Formats: sequence, C-alpha cells, structure tokens
Amino acid sequence: MNHPSYQYAIEAASKKSKAPRYVKKQCREFLKIAEGKSSAYKIAENKLRKIDALLKLLIMPKGLMAGRSVYECLGGYQWLLIVAAMCTVYRGNPRKRRYETVLLEIARKNGKTFLIAVLFILLLLLEPKFSKFFSVAPDGKLSREVQEAIKEILRSSPALGEERFKIYRDRILCKLTENQYNPLNYSNDKLDGKLPSVFLVDETGALPTPYAIEAMRSGQLTILNKLGCIISTKYPRPDNPFEGEVAYAKRVLDGAQEDDTLFALLYEPDNAKDWMTDDLVIAQANPLALEIPEIWNDLLKKRKRAITMESARENFLCKHCNILYQGAGTENFVAVEDVKKGRVEAIDWSGRDVWLGLDLAMTDDNCAVAIVAEDDDGEGVLCEVVGFIPEDRITEKSAAEKVDYQAMIRKGVCFACGDRIVNYGFIEEFILGIEERLGVSVLGFGFDRYNCMSTAQKLEE
Repeated sequence: MNHPSYQYAIEAASKKSKAPRYVKKQCREFLKIAEGKSSAYKIAENKLRKIDALLKLLIMPKGLMAGRSVYECLGGYQWLLIVAAMCTVYRGNPRKRRYETVLLEIARKNGKTFLIAVLFILLLLLEPKFSKFFSVAPDGKLSREVQEAIKEILRSSPALGEERFKIYRDRILCKLTENQYNPLNYSNDKLDGKLPSVFLVDETGALPTPYAIEAMRSGQLTILNKLGCIISTKYPRPDNPFEGEVAYAKRVLDGAQEDDTLFALLYEPDNAKDWMTDDLVIAQANPLALEIPEIWNDLLKKRKRAITMESARENFLCKHCNILYQGAGTENFVAVEDVKKGRVEAIDWSGRDVWLGLDLAMTDDNCAVAIVAEDDDGEGVLCEVVGFIPEDRITEKSAAEKVDYQAMIRKGVCFACGDRIVNYGFIEEFILGIEERLGVSVLGFGFDRYNCMSTAQKLEE
C-alpha cells in the first residue's frame, strides 16, 4: 500500500484530484485489483519486488535528477503504467498478464520516451528467452529516440551496463536472455512478418494509417504475454490512427465496449474551452508538471505566448494541452472545436429549403450525403450528415477504424447497402426520397465528381 504506483492511483482517483476523468476511471480499476477486490485479477507482488530492485540499479543519465536511481526519479503516472502493464495477472494463471495494449495520451515533455525506455529495459531482462521487441515511428529519427534513451540509461548504470547488454548500431541485445530490441522506420521498413513480444508505436498521431499498429498486432498471435504500447500527443488532423485508438479506449472505460486487455491513461483536459485562463487544462495534460515546478512554470510561459501569437497556438494546444486544434498551421475551413460547439440533439427540417452535398466511394471509404439549410435567424446553418457503407464490410471497417458502425446504423445516421461495394442505387433512392421524408424543398446539390458522374446526371434529371 506504500508503493508509489498505489499512492498515485489513490491520489488520482480522489474527488479533489486534478487528474482528467478517464485517468480517474482507469485508476479506480487499478485500485480494485491492487486492494484484492477483483475476483479475476491480482498484482504479482514477487514480480513487483523484482522490478523495484532492478529500478534501483538503473541510473538517471541526465536532467534535473542525473546520477540518482530511476526508482527515486519515476513520476506517479510512470509507476502506475509500469506496474499495471507488467504486474497485473490472472488469479487463475499468474503467468498470464492481463493487459495486451497500453495506450498513453500525454503532452510533450512528460517523460514518455524515458518511460518506454525503462519499460523496455525491464522487459529485456524479464521476458522469456529470445523475445523480440520493436519500436515504430513515422520516421527513423523518431523511432531511434527510444533506442538512444535505452543506451543512455544502460551506459549510466554500471550494475546493468555492458556486462549484461550488447549495444549495436541498429539493435540492443540482452546477453542474459538473448532478448533483442530493434527500432523500425515506418516509411522504410516492411512491418509484416515480424514476431514482436512487445512493440511500441510512437507519435501515433503522425502516422497516415493504422497499418503499423495492425501489422505489429498481427505478428503477436502466438505470443502468450503480448504487449503493445501506443503513445502520442494530439495532432491537428482529427482522422489520424491515434484518435481512433483513443475513441475506442474511452468506450472501454465508459463501459460501452468490453475489453479487459486494454490499459489506457488519457491525459487530455475535461474542459478545453477555457485554456487561456484555466490552469486545470495544463494540469490534466501534464501530470509530470504537477511534480516538477520547472516544467509547470515553463508551460505557463508557453501559454502566454500562445494567447498573444496565433502562429504558436496550434503547437501549444495540440502538443502541450492535448487539445485537438486546427489553426494557422493547418488548412481547414472550420476548426473541429468550433463544429462541436454547434452540436444539437435534433433538427426540425419541415418546411425548409435545403441544399444537398454528395460524396461517393466504392469500397473502403465511406459515402455520405449532407443536408444543409439556413437556420431560423439566417446567421448560421443547420447541417446533418448520413453515411453509407458496404454491408459485408461492417465488421472489417469497425475493427480497422475503431468505430461502432452497428451502433450508428441503429441510430439511423449510417446505412449498410450493397455487399463488398456500396450500392449506388440505394443512395440515389435515399436522396430522391428526402423531400417527401423530411418535408423539405431541395434547391440544389453539390458533389465530388469522383465516382459520381452517373448518379449526378440521374439526380439532375
């Protein structure tokens, strides 16, 4: 009960805590297990003692606490993640770990690369012989950051340094276990065909597709204690792979999706709109800043700059506050946060003049029809969008995109039509029935020409 991981979870889960709500939910789940109240899971205390002993042998290579043991220097959230990932096991089978995915959403300069480096060193020492570890990032330089952090820690730790590890240019080998770590480059390396016991996908928000995550997961099918670490800050593009992982984690923590293999720490502010004045926005995205005053003071300076300089705002909000913001550095018609402010529960369309927008695709991409009208005072617009997907691809798309399409279909905001490719005839009938169904008058429509010329001609007629 005196362990730093437990103490952090107790503090973060309390009502007075500054932790964001999804972190509180995950901490309450951890406390239930740590206090022996879970019938399915427990903390492997023998392994925890072994980890504590190893961390006392690792030495901080640089920074404010250089020369001290890593055991003394880890922050509360870092302790929680290590213990949850490595020591939470099944009661009926203590050799089997509970968590297979660790998701960390956290702002820059909160020690996430250092944390993963420490985690990888522990795993290199403690995992079964001949295990393979990989890290993937958008480019080679980012991928090698974890490798550099591991090298620095090992070279600063004589008790665990070169006698037990062999450091090569492109890999690190643990001599005791023959376990090996390799950094990979997303853009250059073929990721299929690997057999990772543990993998890291770093700066996931900068990846163009979920390919790296799914390729690594596919290679783990035969591993007993598989582990995937997915970490990132926010990025201004809302359709990146990390946002899909975060949305899925929120459904799990809310109890809407059952997945006992996911551990997620989502350090994003509960209320982002008052970021200029509310210190809690910074606190909830930067847990390490609450423990290190120098980081906190630096963030306050950065906030002042972002308030007065539009060009600095996107970087500050995305990277230091974990707020999805599209500003001067991104091409966008309307910021995502501004769209969210206009959300309403329902629109009464009857009697309105409307315009339609149409975007068609055939297989993986979604088709959509948008209905738009001026609002009652003529100062804004009303908009509703429905999607269309191939019926035989619902399960496939739901898994790949981390979107519950079945729930959307039940709500009537998405329609499944066709088999492996979408049925354009169904979409055309849907559009032609809008006037009668909603009681509106269609004044015109716009469309993306790709895959749409034949449908557009029918609608013109």
